[in-house]
Amino acid sequence: MGPCPPADRIGNAARSHSDGAGTIPAMSRFYSLDDANSLLPELVIVTDRLRQQRDELVGLRDAYRDREGVVLAEVIAETTDPDMADADPELRRLRLRMRGIVDQMQADAAWLDERDIVLRDIGSGLVDFPALVSGRQVWLCWIAGEDAIGFWHGVDEGFAGRQPLQALPDEAARA
Repeated sequence: MGPCPPADRIGNAARSHSDGAGTIPAMSRFYSLDDANSLLPELVIVTDRLRQQRDELVGLRDAYRDREGVVLAEVIAETTDPDMADADPELRRLRLRMRGIVDQMQADAAWLDERDIVLRDIGSGLVDFPALVSGRQVWLCWIAGEDAIGFWHGVDEGFAGRQPLQALPDEAARA
Protein backbone atom coordinates (compact mmCIF):
# COMPACT_ATOMS: atom_id res chain seq x y z
CA MET A 1 0.00 0.00 0.00
CA GLY A 2 1.26 3.47 -0.91
CA PRO A 3 1.53 6.61 1.16
CA CYS A 4 -1.53 8.61 2.23
CA PRO A 5 -3.30 10.42 -0.58
CA PRO A 6 -1.61 13.66 -1.68
CA ALA A 7 -4.83 15.54 -2.49
CA ASP A 8 -5.33 18.89 -0.78
CA ARG A 9 -2.07 18.83 1.15
CA ILE A 10 -1.03 22.10 2.68
CA GLY A 11 1.98 23.04 4.71
CA ASN A 12 3.52 20.06 6.40
CA ALA A 13 2.35 16.93 4.65
CA ALA A 14 5.15 17.00 2.09
CA ARG A 15 7.78 16.21 4.71
CA SER A 16 5.83 13.38 6.25
CA HIS A 17 6.72 10.44 4.03
CA SER A 18 9.04 7.77 5.22
CA ASP A 19 12.66 7.99 4.17
CA GLY A 20 12.53 4.33 3.21
CA ALA A 21 14.20 3.17 6.42
CA GLY A 22 10.95 3.21 8.41
CA THR A 23 11.69 6.50 10.11
CA ILE A 24 9.67 9.70 10.12
CA PRO A 25 11.92 12.57 9.04
CA ALA A 26 11.92 15.84 10.98
CA MET A 27 9.53 14.68 13.69
CA SER A 28 10.40 16.21 17.01
CA ARG A 29 7.73 14.46 19.04
CA PHE A 30 5.63 11.36 19.25
CA TYR A 31 2.10 11.30 20.60
CA SER A 32 0.50 9.01 23.11
CA LEU A 33 -3.11 8.19 22.33
CA ASP A 34 -4.27 10.39 25.22
CA ASP A 35 -2.16 13.35 24.06
CA ALA A 36 -3.43 13.05 20.47
CA ASN A 37 -7.05 12.72 21.60
CA SER A 38 -6.70 15.79 23.83
CA LEU A 39 -6.00 17.90 20.71
CA LEU A 40 -9.11 16.76 18.85
CA PRO A 41 -11.41 19.63 19.98
CA GLU A 42 -8.96 22.18 18.54
CA LEU A 43 -8.24 19.96 15.54
CA VAL A 44 -11.95 19.79 14.66
CA ILE A 45 -12.03 23.59 14.53
CA VAL A 46 -8.85 23.85 12.46
CA THR A 47 -9.81 21.17 9.92
CA ASP A 48 -13.35 22.57 9.56
CA ARG A 49 -11.98 26.07 9.04
CA LEU A 50 -9.44 24.83 6.46
CA ARG A 51 -12.17 22.99 4.57
CA GLN A 52 -14.41 26.09 4.52
CA GLN A 53 -11.51 28.32 3.48
CA ARG A 54 -10.51 25.94 0.71
CA ASP A 55 -14.09 25.91 -0.60
CA GLU A 56 -14.29 29.70 -0.45
CA LEU A 57 -10.93 30.00 -2.20
CA VAL A 58 -12.12 27.75 -5.03
CA GLY A 59 -15.25 29.91 -5.42
CA LEU A 60 -13.19 33.10 -5.47
CA ARG A 61 -10.81 31.61 -8.01
CA ASP A 62 -13.73 30.77 -10.27
CA ALA A 63 -15.22 34.27 -9.84
CA TYR A 64 -11.81 35.77 -10.61
CA ARG A 65 -11.50 33.72 -13.80
CA ASP A 66 -15.03 34.71 -14.86
CA ARG A 67 -14.38 38.42 -14.24
CA GLU A 68 -11.00 38.20 -15.93
CA GLY A 69 -12.73 36.77 -19.00
CA VAL A 70 -15.21 39.66 -19.05
CA VAL A 71 -12.47 42.27 -18.72
CA LEU A 72 -10.39 40.55 -21.39
CA ALA A 73 -13.37 40.42 -23.75
CA GLU A 74 -13.92 44.15 -23.20
CA VAL A 75 -10.25 44.87 -23.95
CA ILE A 76 -10.38 42.73 -27.09
CA ALA A 77 -13.58 44.49 -28.20
CA GLU A 78 -11.77 47.77 -27.50
CA THR A 79 -14.55 48.95 -25.18
CA THR A 80 -12.08 49.26 -22.31
CA ASP A 81 -8.62 50.77 -22.07
CA PRO A 82 -6.09 47.85 -21.91
CA ASP A 83 -4.55 49.38 -18.78
CA MET A 84 -7.95 49.09 -17.07
CA ALA A 85 -7.62 45.29 -17.04
CA ASP A 86 -4.95 45.62 -14.37
CA ALA A 87 -6.94 48.24 -12.45
CA ASP A 88 -10.32 46.49 -12.45
CA PRO A 89 -11.67 46.99 -8.91
CA GLU A 90 -13.51 43.65 -8.87
CA LEU A 91 -10.39 41.72 -9.87
CA ARG A 92 -8.40 43.62 -7.24
CA ARG A 93 -11.02 42.83 -4.55
CA LEU A 94 -11.06 39.13 -5.48
CA ARG A 95 -7.24 38.96 -5.54
CA LEU A 96 -7.01 40.57 -2.08
CA ARG A 97 -9.64 38.25 -0.62
CA MET A 98 -7.87 35.19 -2.05
CA ARG A 99 -4.58 36.40 -0.56
CA GLY A 100 -6.27 36.85 2.83
CA ILE A 101 -7.70 33.33 2.78
CA VAL A 102 -4.34 31.84 1.82
CA ASP A 103 -2.73 33.71 4.74
CA GLN A 104 -5.36 32.32 7.12
CA MET A 105 -4.84 28.81 5.77
CA GLN A 106 -1.08 29.16 6.23
CA ALA A 107 -1.67 30.12 9.87
CA ASP A 108 -3.66 26.92 10.41
CA ALA A 109 -0.99 24.91 8.60
CA ALA A 110 1.60 26.47 10.94
CA TRP A 111 -0.52 25.42 13.95
CA LEU A 112 -0.42 21.84 12.65
CA ASP A 113 3.32 22.04 11.88
CA GLU A 114 4.12 23.29 15.38
CA ARG A 115 2.49 20.15 16.75
CA ASP A 116 3.94 17.75 14.13
CA ILE A 117 0.40 16.84 13.07
CA VAL A 118 0.27 15.92 9.38
CA LEU A 119 -2.73 17.03 7.37
CA ARG A 120 -3.28 14.46 4.64
CA ASP A 121 -6.50 15.74 3.06
CA ILE A 122 -8.34 19.01 3.68
CA GLY A 123 -11.63 17.79 2.22
CA SER A 124 -12.03 14.85 4.58
CA GLY A 125 -10.08 16.32 7.51
CA LEU A 126 -7.69 13.35 7.46
CA VAL A 127 -4.71 13.82 9.79
CA ASP A 128 -1.94 11.68 11.25
CA PHE A 129 -0.10 11.97 14.55
CA PRO A 130 3.39 10.46 14.83
CA ALA A 131 3.60 7.78 17.52
CA LEU A 132 5.94 5.06 18.77
CA VAL A 133 4.71 1.53 19.39
CA SER A 134 7.26 -0.93 20.75
CA GLY A 135 10.02 1.25 19.28
CA ARG A 136 8.35 1.28 15.86
CA GLN A 137 7.21 4.57 14.35
CA VAL A 138 3.56 4.59 13.27
CA TRP A 139 0.81 7.09 12.54
CA LEU A 140 -2.23 7.49 14.76
CA CYS A 141 -4.90 8.23 12.18
CA TRP A 142 -7.99 10.45 12.60
CA ILE A 143 -10.56 11.75 10.13
CA ALA A 144 -13.17 14.45 10.71
CA GLY A 145 -16.35 13.01 12.14
CA GLU A 146 -14.64 10.43 14.35
CA ASP A 147 -15.16 11.02 18.08
CA ALA A 148 -11.69 9.81 19.02
CA ILE A 149 -8.62 8.30 17.45
CA GLY A 150 -9.45 4.69 16.78
CA PHE A 151 -7.02 3.76 14.02
CA TRP A 152 -3.34 3.60 13.15
CA HIS A 153 -1.15 2.65 10.19
CA GLY A 154 2.52 2.15 9.46
CA VAL A 155 4.66 4.98 8.12
CA ASP A 156 4.73 3.41 4.64
CA GLU A 157 0.98 2.82 4.52
CA GLY A 158 -1.86 5.18 3.85
CA PHE A 159 -5.50 5.47 4.73
CA ALA A 160 -6.24 2.12 3.09
CA GLY A 161 -3.82 0.51 5.56
CA ARG A 162 -5.66 1.83 8.63
CA GLN A 163 -6.18 -0.73 11.33
CA PRO A 164 -8.14 -0.48 14.57
CA LEU A 165 -6.09 0.38 17.65
CA GLN A 166 -6.85 -3.10 18.98
CA ALA A 167 -4.53 -4.41 16.27
CA LEU A 168 -1.54 -2.57 17.78
CA PRO A 169 1.11 -4.94 19.09
CA ASP A 170 1.77 -2.86 22.22
CA GLU A 171 -0.95 -2.87 24.89
CA ALA A 172 0.44 0.37 26.40
CA ALA A 173 -0.12 2.29 23.16
CA ARG A 174 -3.86 1.64 23.42
CA ALA A 175 -4.14 2.92 26.98
